[in-house]
Order: sequence, then C-alpha cells, then structure tokens
Amino acid sequence: MRRVAHLILVQSAGTELMGLKAAVFLSVPAAVTPTLRRHHLSSSSRGKGAASRLLRISAAVMATALLSMGPSSGDLLLRRGEALPPAAPAGPILVCTRNDDLDGVLDATPKSRWPDLVFFQNGMLDPWLESKGLAGANQVLAYFAVSKLGEPPVDGITDANPEGLTAALGNWAPAVAARLQNGGLTCKVLDKDAFEKQMLEKLIWISAFMLVGARHPGATVGAVEKEYRSEVSSLIAELASAAAAERGLTFDEGMEERLCAYSRAVAHFPTAVKEFKWRNGWFYSLTEKALAEGKPDPCPLHTAWLKEIKVI
Repeated sequence: MRRVAHLILVQSAGTELMGLKAAVFLSVPAAVTPTLRRHHLSSSSRGKGAASRLLRISAAVMATALLSMGPSSGDLLLRRGEALPPAAPAGPILVCTRNDDLDGVLDATPKSRWPDLVFFQNGMLDPWLESKGLAGANQVLAYFAVSKLGEPPVDGITDANPEGLTAALGNWAPAVAARLQNGGLTCKVLDKDAFEKQMLEKLIWISAFMLVGARHPGATVGAVEKEYRSEVSSLIAELASAAAAERGLTFDEGMEERLCAYSRAVAHFPTAVKEFKWRNGWFYSLTEKALAEGKPDPCPLHTAWLKEIKVI
C-alpha cells in the first residue's frame, strides 16, 4: 500500500536569510520565515514501470531540492498527523505533493494559513482552488528537474527560453523566487494574466507529450519530440486552440517550438498519462461540455487517442 507522510519545514530566520529577504522579499518583514510542506511518497511494487515510479518519488525529490535551497539549520519537520503549530512563523508554505493529496494538505493546515500555501503541482488547479475558496492562490510552475534524491536541481533553461521558464504567482511569489534563486535556479514573478498563459502552456505540454508517448510504449519525452513530432505538433495545436477559446485569450506565437525545446531539455523523462482529472481530463471536460451542448468536439484527436489507449 502506498504510504504518504507530509512534512512541514519551518525555517529559522538566520542573518544570511534575513539579508536575502531584505534584498528580495520587498515588503515582507525581516522576521518572516518560509515554511515548507511536503508529502514524501515512498516507492511501491505496484507501480506501472519507470514512469510510475518516477512520478511517485518526484514529490520527495522536489521537496528535498527545495530544502537544500534554504538555511543549513533551524528547520522543524512535522510528520503525517501532526498539525502546523499555532506558533509557527508567518511565511509561505510550499506544497510539494501529488494533486490527489491536496485535500489532505488543507485538512492538516489551519484555515487561517491557507493564504500562505504555495502550490507546486502540475496541471489545471483552478477548478479545485475555486471550490476551496482559494482562487488567486500562490502557485509555482517549476521548470527544473532533479534526476534523483540528493542531486542538485537542473534548471529547465532551453534554447528557446535562455532566461528560464520557472514562474511564480501570488503574494509569496517574490519569497519563492528568492529561495529558488538562492539555489541557483531562475524564477520569474508574473501577474495573473501572464501566469495563466504560461500555466496553460505547461498543461498543454504535459497533456500532449504524455498522451503521444503513451501511444508508443517506452517512448521518452525526447523520443516523442524527435520521432513523433508530427503527432505531438497536431495535438499541441488542437489543445492550444481549445484552451484559448475556453479562456478567451491569445497565446504568444511560437508555442510549439517552446514546448519542444523544453522536451529536448528533459529528453530522458518517461511518458505516461497520469493524474487524468488534473491534466488531460481538463481538455476532455471541454469535449464533454461541447458535446452536451450539441457542438463539435473541440479536441477530436485528443479524444480519439484517449480512447485508443483506453483511458476513457
């Protein structure tokens, strides 16, 4: 059985960190200290190959990387079942867990601290956030990779985006950007509109590349970009059109090349359609809505390929 343990890291406000805050955190008081909440997901013999194992340990790997970017001492770790202490300092709470475990994070966090949560999850969080009264919550699009536990993160800088792709949104975005930059990573602080477009681009990336890869068992992200480029290009165009129409926005030109460039940067990643309701499921919900209204499917290729691999 999969075991989940979520931990909370309360950072000490050492002199070095306070100086970093004074320089980067803008209006955040020097006494404020970041808090990290993570779910450590152990591996399991029930996994479906390397892709499943990678996705299960990624929360722990991400959290460990974030820990390494903070101070060297003064951290308080709380395990599953332990609540955030009432005396815990104010500051961001970095949520590094599977999307399906997010309800548990809220249950274990006092509601007064919900505005401090910073969500690192991939996928479409908006419907869930809105259902919890968390519209406008802090979020991070993490475009960096850690190959295994304990190794330093590698920034997702690409030939199409040499300035880096990682981005943060919300009141705690400057604090999170400071932490990542302290670890040698890039991170932009974006407004809501700019973040929405970049979030949707990443959703399109993970939905398109994982689905095309699933059609070709064993294909890595790099193989999809190199060997099945025409398939993924068609799917990117279809999903982008559907997302733009749904959200009433216009994407910047060059999306396909940006997403393919990122795929080349993380070419070794395995592919699998996972966490359906948070990823491909959002696009399929647009299909269901259109069909219920007697309209054409906005994502016919996506729908056909989901049926092909028996996801729907």
